[in-house]
Parts: sequence; structure tokens; C-alpha cells
Amino acid sequence: MKAIVVDKFGGPEVLTLKEVPKPALADDQVLVKIEFAGVNPVDCYIRSGTYASLPPAGYTPGMDGAGTIEAVGKQVRGYRKGQRVYVAGSVSGTYAEFCVCNPIQLHPLPRQSSFEEGACIGIPYATAAYALFHRASLRRGQSVLVHGATGGVGIAAIQLAKRAGLRVFATGGSDAGRVLLQSQGADVVLDHHQPGYEQQILEASGGAGVDLIVEMLANANLGRDLQMLSINGCVAVVGSRGMVQIQPRELMVRDGDIRGIMLSKAPPGVIGRIHTELLSGFTDGSLRPVIRSVFALERAMEAHHLQMTPGALGKIILKTS
Repeated sequence: MKAIVVDKFGGPEVLTLKEVPKPALADDQVLVKIEFAGVNPVDCYIRSGTYASLPPAGYTPGMDGAGTIEAVGKQVRGYRKGQRVYVAGSVSGTYAEFCVCNPIQLHPLPRQSSFEEGACIGIPYATAAYALFHRASLRRGQSVLVHGATGGVGIAAIQLAKRAGLRVFATGGSDAGRVLLQSQGADVVLDHHQPGYEQQILEASGGAGVDLIVEMLANANLGRDLQMLSINGCVAVVGSRGMVQIQPRELMVRDGDIRGIMLSKAPPGVIGRIHTELLSGFTDGSLRPVIRSVFALERAMEAHHLQMTPGALGKIILKTS
């Protein structure tokens, strides 16, 4: 089968297309024929060698994907050959024509969703749901600012928040990005490059600030985020690419807090509940990924370049065959 293999950590150029054996299937695993694989920032961090936990060299990247079940291990129940699924986590990597998964990493793909859309679900929607409803416990009528909202997690957060009856503020750094955010139903859309946007958010919230900020680039924005929080407000840090200096007094006067978001650290059972909850949204159409670009598998290097370029406009995916 065709697969992307990383023999050494480094820039996108280390993503090499190879012909490799189809992964062996254990009795407690499932083999999936991948149609499309999702590209996520974490894939880029791992490939570069800068992530906290790294696989051994010679690995195939990718945690998200969608396709059909090719084979089911003898000990596995509840799955059948030919079943449409999306993959949220993988044993062998999704940048390949086939991948092996543990059953807990598989979820039914609603007939309303294409394979392309299914490849966008795993990390983006589960991360957004974890931040909004499990780490922050937001309730209908509260407010959220999705800061830098034009990527996969940001768009997922807007859709989930609107579905839950929240008031949504969102920022984007380009005209095209802000048009996209408006199309997703954000109530207030602002340019985070524009001086004074923080005051605009405070004014739009009646001076109260927002209950939660979902922060995609904490090293650039965290200090300003604290000024926009409501009393008892929270910043959920989804992404950061460096150090940042803050004024703790901004937290103190609001009795607020900062919470890190890492999906892999979610308590047992939470991930399963999140994907069960997501199913109804994809079934009724209130949740639908925005796809920016589709690359052939052999162009994974270009996909990684684009993934790390500022100015996201939705998800990037790979067509594996």
C-alpha cells in the first residue's frame, strides 16, 4: 500500500511517500481503508520533532481520517466489513491507504457526511467540544470568544457553541476569514490585527466581558485575553507556539483562570461521550466541516506547509488513493 513515512524528524520535506506492507491486524483491532486523512497542527509538531511525545522514526503520521472497515479482528464486536467510519486516533497512522485502529478510535460516519467531511471530525470537533463543555462547562446563554477562529478547531467551536445556544464572538485575521466566520453564524466578528478590537468586544458584551475565550495562539494573545474576560471567566488554551508574559492581576480582579486543553489528557470515558454527542449534530446537519484544500497523498509536504502558514480558512485533508 501507499503511505507517508517519516524516517527522521524535520521540515515538511521529510514526509516521504513509500510503498509499504499493509499493517498487520491483531485480534482486538480493526483495519480501515482510508479514503481521506485529516491534517492537524499536531501532525506538524510531531513531524518536526518538537512535540512532547514522539514516535520512533519510520512512523506514518496522521490521527484523523475516514473510510470503510476492511477487516475486523476476531475479538472485536459491533463492527462489520464495509461499514463507513471516521477515525479519531490510529495505531498505525492515517496518512496511508490502510490503517489499524483500536475499536475505541472508530466512530460511525453518518450517511449525511462525506468521507472528506469525516476526515475533519476527530481532533477539531472533539477538542472544541472538550474545551467548551467539559473543561469550561458553558451553558446556554453564556458567551464565548473564539480567538483566531478560521481553522478546523475554531470553526468547530463556533458551530458547537451556536448549537448549544451560546453567544459567539470570533476573530479572524483576513477579510476572507471574517466572511467565513460570519457564514458560520458567529454573532460578532472582529479583526484581531485591528488596534482596539479588545475594547470592541467589551462594548459588544455590555462591558461584562466574555465567559470563555478559546485561544488558538496563546503566545501572541494571552495577555490581551485576560482583559476581555468576565467575572469568573476562563481562557481555554488550545494552541501556543512560544512563551508569553501576562499580568496576573488581570486574573485576580476577575476571579478568573486559565486552563490548558489537551485532548489526550481527557478523563476516561469523556472522549466516548463527546463523539456520541457529536453524532447528533452531524446527523441533523448543524455540524459540518469547512474544507479548505484537498491534497493528493504524495503532496503531504505541501499540505504541511499550508497547515503552518497563517491565515487558515478551514480544514486541510489528504486523498489517500
